[in-house]
Amino acid sequence: MAVHDPGKIITDLAISLALGGDCLADISVLRAEPGVFGAVASDPTVSRLIDTLAVDAPAALAAINTARAQARAAAWSAAGRHAPNRGRTATAPLIIDVDATLIAAHSEKEKAAPTFKRGFGHHPLWAFADHGEDGGGEPLSFLLRPGNAGSNTATDHIIVIEQALAQLPARRRRPAVLIRADSAGGTHELLSWLTAQGLLYSVGFAFQTGFANDVLPKVPDQAWSPAYDSNGGVRDGAWVADVSGLMNLSTWPTGMRVIIAKNDPTPALSCGSPTPTGTASPPSLPTPAPGRSLTSNYATAAGPAAKTASATPKTPA
Repeated sequence: MAVHDPGKIITDLAISLALGGDCLADISVLRAEPGVFGAVASDPTVSRLIDTLAVDAPAALAAINTARAQARAAAWSAAGRHAPNRGRTATAPLIIDVDATLIAAHSEKEKAAPTFKRGFGHHPLWAFADHGEDGGGEPLSFLLRPGNAGSNTATDHIIVIEQALAQLPARRRRPAVLIRADSAGGTHELLSWLTAQGLLYSVGFAFQTGFANDVLPKVPDQAWSPAYDSNGGVRDGAWVADVSGLMNLSTWPTGMRVIIAKNDPTPALSCGSPTPTGTASPPSLPTPAPGRSLTSNYATAAGPAAKTASATPKTPA
């Protein structure tokens, strides 16, 4: 009689998910390749293991997360200078992206519920380590949630971020970490918690009432600077401005900055362009094409500028 190690079964299930599987039976893909994956448990054996682990799910998940953290530490150590956490500073932090997604359910399932997009299913919240231009996102943690879970629930964000931080390899000193999220992360509770934890952040920030009429007209032309893409290149037809001094941020964490972006809807038709180097004095806004207007369409809330920075960091948009 074959005996299958529970850890091997869980690993095989994880691999089946990475290959695109969405149910326990999809482990059959691995079973079809014994030369690569070795002996793979049968469907009944897999189901029995899941039933056993479900008796004390918190303990089982804690053990699995510990194993994941140990495996990640070994992998990042083997990566050497290419590891995501190597050489991170306040001006070049390790970025953890936090975002939710909707997963449709086509039948009644545990915690499946109507979603805000009028669908039916689940609304899990994820945290990924951003590998930058050399790779994609590496999943660190996620929280299974019903379909009707709120988008900007700070408690859920904190749980996922805490679990993500626990997945980072243990070091004598934690690398500089920046939490990045859309406007769902722009809540008082979450930003106050991030500040207390000493974490950097960059989150979407909803315009306050009256912003377009009361604040935007006060932004002088010289306050706008060229926007940069993730590779440090100037984005054609895009500018950013720090409007923190024009807003009442007394109820938000001390030092928080609000940066707005302005985009030309049709950069190719614009009659002007930003200064190519982006190092000169902020240029005047280019003249939009006839019949079109430059619009400020989103804002970002960011933590205080790093005190150790030798220059003002470029603001991507």
